[in-house]
Amino acid sequence: MTPTEPSSVRFNSIRVLVPGTGTRFRCGGLRVALQTARLLSTLRPTQVVTYRERSDEHPFLDDLLRAESAPSDALWIVSWGFDVPRSLERLRGRPVVYQAHSSGYRFDLPPGVPVVAVSRNTLGYWADRAPRNPLFLVPNALEPHWVERGLRPSSVAGSTRSERSIDVLVQRRKSSPYVLNQLVPALQAQGLRVEVQSGWVDDLVALFNHSKVYLYDSAEYWRGRGVSEGFGLPPLEALACGCVVFSSFNHALADMLTPGATAHQIGQGTLANDEARIVAAVANPDAWLPDAVTLDGLLSEVAERRWCERWSHVLTQLEDLQVYGASGVSTAAALRSPSTRRLRWRQRWDRLQSRVANRLPGWLPSP
Repeated sequence: MTPTEPSSVRFNSIRVLVPGTGTRFRCGGLRVALQTARLLSTLRPTQVVTYRERSDEHPFLDDLLRAESAPSDALWIVSWGFDVPRSLERLRGRPVVYQAHSSGYRFDLPPGVPVVAVSRNTLGYWADRAPRNPLFLVPNALEPHWVERGLRPSSVAGSTRSERSIDVLVQRRKSSPYVLNQLVPALQAQGLRVEVQSGWVDDLVALFNHSKVYLYDSAEYWRGRGVSEGFGLPPLEALACGCVVFSSFNHALADMLTPGATAHQIGQGTLANDEARIVAAVANPDAWLPDAVTLDGLLSEVAERRWCERWSHVLTQLEDLQVYGASGVSTAAALRSPSTRRLRWRQRWDRLQSRVANRLPGWLPSP
């Protein structure tokens, strides 16, 4: 087969691997994984597979591996942080792709295993750590109800500000001690109504639609855990609902948020500065929101339709990679990048050669 010939390989199904779907695994990562399975099912037959918790609704990994010999025609998608190395080991010899959310877990990928990054931040991490592995970018998608029900300026009811009874909305999880212990009390002392949301909320869209300003400060949360903000959907959800967003810009948040344009920096220099800017944004939200064209363009890039278009293209490329020995089935032909130790040794050797050549013109040692 020449490089110009079309691929003859096609995945007949896709399997999205998660530890479980019960309440103990409920988090943003599970929500994205389930959304991934739902959207991929519009492109290929797709099922969720669990590996820690058995479920009546989903097959269990051990059962499938016993029943099927490798390789198979199914594409496996793994994503669960610290479990990724073990999952890849168990799926060795089968078509597999790593959907990379956060970065910083400090494991290495086997040669040839493709990476579908959900942010440019994570893409850059793996482009440095595994530059010879196939790399792709498919940003996470907002679920449709945020776009359809969100009351932003470009929507019909978006300009109705008097109905927003919450001046400032904060979600306790991931918020910094600075926001919770200093900024919130200062804003309340200014007479603002500040809602600190924790626990389960039946209708988050309604909560955001009733809020003027949304605060999101996750930099310290993720730095303390040693991994990155995987994508940062909450600020986008807030923007879709017409909230003025004050946010940190760590990791993947910098993908979509532009300081002073689509969002405003939280913790900018001093408490007094934050306090003054947020009070001003509550008083006149329209002056602090991104313009409608910019916001609509941003939201269109994270629409589920756009996500499906990107994944359709990625699947075609992954099928082509199967023909040429990648996608995790075989590493024999996969390109490999030298280890960091070897690269540093090579740099030291090059410097030594340069010094010797400068001192002894015409003499150049061989490695």
